Amino acid sequence: MKSIANNLRGIFQPKFLTLIKRRQYDRQTFAADLIAGLIVGVVAIPLAIAFGIASGVSPQQGLITAVIAGFIVSFLGGSHVQIGGPTGAFIIIVYGIVAKFGMSGLIIATVLAGIMLILMGALKLGNVIKFIPYPIVVGFTSGIAVVIFSSQMKDFFGLQTGAVPSEFVDKWIFYIRHIDTAQWPALVIGGLTVALIALWPKVTKRIPGSLVAIVALTGGGLLLEACGIPIETIGSRFPELAGGTPLPKPEAPTITMETITRLIQPAFTIAMLGAIESLLSAMVADGVTGKKHHSNTELIAQGVANVITPFFGGIPATGAIARTMTNINNGGRTPVAGIIHAVFLLLVFLFLMPLAVHIPLACLAGVLIMVAYNMSEWRSFRLLLRNPRSDVIVLVATFFLTVIFDLTVAIEIGLLMAILLFLKRVTETSTISVINEEIKNSESDESSDAETLHLPDGVEVYEINGPFFFGIANKFDEFDLSSKKQRVRLRIIRMRKVPFIDSTGLHNLRNLWKRSQREKIQIILSGVSADVRKTIEKSGFAAELGEEFICSHINEAVGKAWIVING
Repeated sequence: MKSIANNLRGIFQPKFLTLIKRRQYDRQTFAADLIAGLIVGVVAIPLAIAFGIASGVSPQQGLITAVIAGFIVSFLGGSHVQIGGPTGAFIIIVYGIVAKFGMSGLIIATVLAGIMLILMGALKLGNVIKFIPYPIVVGFTSGIAVVIFSSQMKDFFGLQTGAVPSEFVDKWIFYIRHIDTAQWPALVIGGLTVALIALWPKVTKRIPGSLVAIVALTGGGLLLEACGIPIETIGSRFPELAGGTPLPKPEAPTITMETITRLIQPAFTIAMLGAIESLLSAMVADGVTGKKHHSNTELIAQGVANVITPFFGGIPATGAIARTMTNINNGGRTPVAGIIHAVFLLLVFLFLMPLAVHIPLACLAGVLIMVAYNMSEWRSFRLLLRNPRSDVIVLVATFFLTVIFDLTVAIEIGLLMAILLFLKRVTETSTISVINEEIKNSESDESSDAETLHLPDGVEVYEINGPFFFGIANKFDEFDLSSKKQRVRLRIIRMRKVPFIDSTGLHNLRNLWKRSQREKIQIILSGVSADVRKTIEKSGFAAELGEEFICSHINEAVGKAWIVING
């Protein structure tokens, strides 16, 4: 039991609980966290509302996600400064799930994603997630940005139309056909929102431009309405907000095996997006603060947040880079800042939501357009286009699959392409060369004082450079066929540069030994590392070949070859 507890402690190490346990907290730190938490809370209000509406749910659901998920991520997370909540990355997938399966489907998919995230953390996959190729991350992030931008055109222009098509191409055809229904007040409010957010950092970075834009243009919208000019607002789309928002009661959907089967793919997409975005955010935060997050703990915390939040009407959540950086820039240094941000948002949810009815939808569209611009990573996209062709293929394919089809397809195909291209590169760098006259006895080919070993007649040395896996295993066949023209009596397989051998490589090595036996050719393995030897012994091949023919160094192997040839 003690070893299990120690193992769990190694996997799950919440920074907040560690902080409390070590009692490394004082009034000065709390004051800094309090200010940072309040500022992040202010920043999160318009974003949470906008993400909720854009995702096809209500603004309350966006805000309650920021409250519950924000608290859990800070309380249980593996980062000192991570801020959790709804993000733009989830808009596309959430909107699609709600449209197809309703709110019950979204609850099930989010809970499944949360379970996947907990399992990722429990299985210590936190570090593995970080190695997802950069072109894939940029490809689908840029693709998401384009889709978010496209989804806001109706509200930005105030188009007087019905439901907008979900497909990207159909959506833009729809916009062009109905551009004559655009309303100038909406376009003015949307344009001013974009301009304010873009230019406000030149005035001050302390107060977020999105908040300034919403306050200023909500006031402008009220003036227009007072002048008899109608403006579409949150209240016109969600009139129930005017009466206030009580705390939501937990609800459990009806779960069937058929529903789980249908939602497993979008749930996987939510889990992957959540894992990637939260760990990228934590890594960026580490680079700024000089502290180190615990990736597996962070995944578990994100998972718990996504399991609990949907039962209260919330949507998927993850670590938010923009809010995390706002936290750091305003003095937040411990998870207490994130907890304060969540408590502040709860008070806003309980007492100030009726004021949100006056916010123009065009203003929220402008906020999301700037969110899309900031997450587009167009500079990184442009730079990656100069990279090797394989990276460009993965980047462009992931981007277009995200935009034209959906995120699930983009991630799956993008990962598959990256894996295939990686295997191709490894195969190209792993080589097998043949030596049949003399060879150096040093483990370094560049050693100038290494002794040159002369090989007996009829001895060939196969030098394997790189992992001996399925990608290069069949290369032995080419050498084997060519060697039939020569009188070969013994083969030394030099494996000093083989870090591992897989089952396919082992199978082909055994086949080479069997063919060599039929041709009365002896096989000797040289420079076998401890890990590779363990694999060979476990498979039973060491006993078949004979332990005496597995040598740790080329000197020993060549000496054994002389004995066999002369014996």
